Amino acid sequence: MELQEIVRPLTEWYQTNKRDLPWRREVTPYRVWISEIMLQQTRVEAVKGYFARFLETLPDVQALAGCPEQQLLKLWEGLGYYNRARNLQKAAQKIVTQYGGQLPADYDALLSLPGIGPYTAGAIASISYGIAQPAVDGNVLRVISRITASNADIADPVTRRSIESALREVMPKQDPGTFNQSLMELGATVCVPNGMPDCRNCPVYGLCEGRKQGTALDLPVKTAKKPRRIEQRTILLLVRDQHIAIRRRPSKGLLAGLWELPSLSGAVEQEEAVSAVRGWGLEPLRVQPLGEAKHIFTHVEWQMCGLRITVEEAVSNETLVWVDPGQLREEYPLPSAFRAYLPPAER
Repeated sequence: MELQEIVRPLTEWYQTNKRDLPWRREVTPYRVWISEIMLQQTRVEAVKGYFARFLETLPDVQALAGCPEQQLLKLWEGLGYYNRARNLQKAAQKIVTQYGGQLPADYDALLSLPGIGPYTAGAIASISYGIAQPAVDGNVLRVISRITASNADIADPVTRRSIESALREVMPKQDPGTFNQSLMELGATVCVPNGMPDCRNCPVYGLCEGRKQGTALDLPVKTAKKPRRIEQRTILLLVRDQHIAIRRRPSKGLLAGLWELPSLSGAVEQEEAVSAVRGWGLEPLRVQPLGEAKHIFTHVEWQMCGLRITVEEAVSNETLVWVDPGQLREEYPLPSAFRAYLPPAER
C-alpha cells in the first residue's frame, strides 16, 4: 500500500464527518496554538470550556504576554501540567518582542518557541498557514501504524521521525492542514485507542494493512511505561472564621509555584498532624477525618487522606495565607489534587 493513497479518502471523509469544535469555527494561528497546547494530555470535552474562558480573557498574543502569572494559572486551574501555561506566556513574550505580536509563518521559527515541539509546530504551520508539515501525535502514530501494519515501537523517537518523514513525502501542498486534521480525527473517533477500531466506518477500510492482516487491534506496539511512584500524603483543611489556609508551593518541582492546602508527607496520625499545626503557630480546636482520595500525575500517584482542623486565631505566619471561599474561587489557582478536600460548594 502506497501511503499517498490515503490522502484523498481521508480528506474527503474529514470534510463531511469532522466534529464541530470551537477552535475550528474561526481558524487563526493564535486559536490553533492555544487549543493544541490545551489538548495535550487533556480530553476534548474538558478543553471546550477552558478554551472559551481563556480566549475571552486573553484574546490575543499581546494580552497573553502581559497577563499576571497568578491570573494565567487561575485560567488554567484544573487543566494540569501547568508548565504548559507558563511556556505559553514565555512564547507569547518572545512573539511580541521578536515577531511583532504575530505567530511566525515558519515551521522552524515556531519550533524555536518555548513549549512548541514538532507536533504543535506542524499543526500551527499547516492549519493556519498552509505549510506542508506533518503533525504527528499519538492518534496519528496509531493510525499510521495500523494502516501500514507496522510493528515499530511508537515510544521510540526513531519511529516518530520515520512516520513524520513518510507523511511529509505525501503531504498535499494544497490544504495540508485538512490532511493533518483528518488523521487526528480518524484516530480520535474511528481508529480509537484501547479498544476495537470501528473499521466499517473507516474511509481507508480497503487500504488498511492492519485490518487485512488481522493485527489492527494489536497495534501500535508501544513499550510499557515505568510504573508510577506512589506517595502517601495527608492534606490539611485548616479552617478559621470561615477562612481556609493555603500556602505557596516551592518554585521548582511538582506543581511549582501554585497554591495548595497545607500537607504532610505520609499518612500521619491525628496527633502528628496537630503537632505540625501547632508548629505553624496555630492552636487546633477540633479535628475531623475527611477520608481518602487519589490523584494521578504523569510519574507519581498521590494516595491521600485528609483532616479538617478548626483552629483559633492565627498568629503572624508568613507561610500560610487565609482566604475566604470567594477569594479562593476567583483569585488563587489551586490544583485539582486538593479540591477533594474543599467544602463541596467550593470544589
